[in-house]
Amino acid sequence: MLPKKIAFAKSSTLTKWKYTDFLLIFFISGYYTATAQIEQSARFEIPVARNEIKYSIIPARQDGLFLIRRLGSQTSDQFELARLDTAFKEIWHGFLEIDKKYILVGARAQDEKLFLLTRYLDYTRNDFELICLDQKNGTYVRYPVKNFIPFNPIEFQITKQGALIGGYYNHVPVVMFYSFDTQKSRILPGLLNESGELTQLKTYPDGSFDVLISAKNLEGTKTIFLKNYDADAELMRNFPLHTDDRHLIFAQSLKTNNNMQVVAGVFGTRNAEYSRGLFIATIDPAGMQQIRYYNFGDLQNFFKYMKAKREKRVKARIERKKIHGKKIRFNYRFLVHEIVPYKDQYILLGEAFYPKYITVDSRMYNSFFSGTSSYSNIRNGRVFDGYYYTHAVVMGFNPKGDVVWDNSFEINDVRTFTLEQFVKLEAQKDKITLLYLYDNVLRSKIIKDNQVLEGKTSEPIKANTDREIIDQENTDITKLDYWYKDYFYAFGVQEIINPGQGKRRVFFINKLRHQ
Repeated sequence: MLPKKIAFAKSSTLTKWKYTDFLLIFFISGYYTATAQIEQSARFEIPVARNEIKYSIIPARQDGLFLIRRLGSQTSDQFELARLDTAFKEIWHGFLEIDKKYILVGARAQDEKLFLLTRYLDYTRNDFELICLDQKNGTYVRYPVKNFIPFNPIEFQITKQGALIGGYYNHVPVVMFYSFDTQKSRILPGLLNESGELTQLKTYPDGSFDVLISAKNLEGTKTIFLKNYDADAELMRNFPLHTDDRHLIFAQSLKTNNNMQVVAGVFGTRNAEYSRGLFIATIDPAGMQQIRYYNFGDLQNFFKYMKAKREKRVKARIERKKIHGKKIRFNYRFLVHEIVPYKDQYILLGEAFYPKYITVDSRMYNSFFSGTSSYSNIRNGRVFDGYYYTHAVVMGFNPKGDVVWDNSFEINDVRTFTLEQFVKLEAQKDKITLLYLYDNVLRSKIIKDNQVLEGKTSEPIKANTDREIIDQENTDITKLDYWYKDYFYAFGVQEIINPGQGKRRVFFINKLRHQ
């Protein structure tokens, strides 16, 4: 817990909105249930103008969620904040002043607190500011976080004893620990002094945490370095995964009930852009390691996203290579997103994608974009057109790292300019539901191990009533994320056409789950 009184931390309360103003902005729709497999049990809307700053959502599990956006003026800026419970009922709302030269770089809701991390806009100052709000009433405390290394933060996590801020300084991974007890910050011991990739900050309920870094070992092979820290951020173990000539590119991890550590990710060649398959490593409390490699061609359902004839040709080619004793090699760009316990197994979820470029007349871009940041995306007459996703892969493996089953889920039409997780999963006793949201349509698939219990289905995000129509052309990007128990939330900006009342543009949140 944070101390209630400290000399240099300012405690205050949010500037309250008038209740009458709040009624004009927020309202909750009546509950309803869709007739299909997706139950959309509640909806929340806020009217927004076309060029108005959009809200971000910070989930707080069973405590509800927070809405936040930044509002600016000539004299000062403010964070507009509101807390809603799981039925979208308003708990509190208000404004929090923020220095115009500070930007929000991280937000976490945990242990009945909301943590906001800000930093100076142009890196002329290295320090951070941590704002801690009480979820019950919105009272807050500001904590200045001293920082002596000008690193770029990309990760923000909260532990039982402090805050973790991870990023890069000259391509070298850096993780800072800020202690709630001492109100002091320090760079974690045991980090590399060479370039690498920070792949995960994994926290645990007892306050301990892991740092995973992908970097080259002494032999020049890329591998995963695991660093285990206790609740006080003291280094307990620091070791690399032992690999052969295969390069370990990216990984995620978790600890089991018997203090085993499981690490799963992708391996490939020296070209880190492509992976050849998946690896699963297990480490016992004594530090003994076992690692298993699975080429994409070894998985039973990896190519199910293809059309039937193409999948048949690929599998036939794999069988011919096996007969002649040749290596099976497929190159994919692939990210592992989750490892979750499931019965007496573990489930791995990852997604395959590829970057797309379009050819343009470079002379035209020379005249318009020369000397600007946009021009940096032009290479030999080709412009980056986003990442396109092909399919998700879900597989179950036992505590030894042996793959028991695998399945896949085709991803259609998804394009994004930043890599992120689209497919989410809900694991139940007798089935696993996979679903993702794109262009206002929910796609889902139900599997049981290698079997498909229900093929791909589609269902649109619902408005308040069946009479209302969602204008797809004027709907901004919509997203889906985990909430609590088996509930998800979908959110975005929609333009709604009501036959009797005309149009309205809203920021919406729908509460949903798979029946």
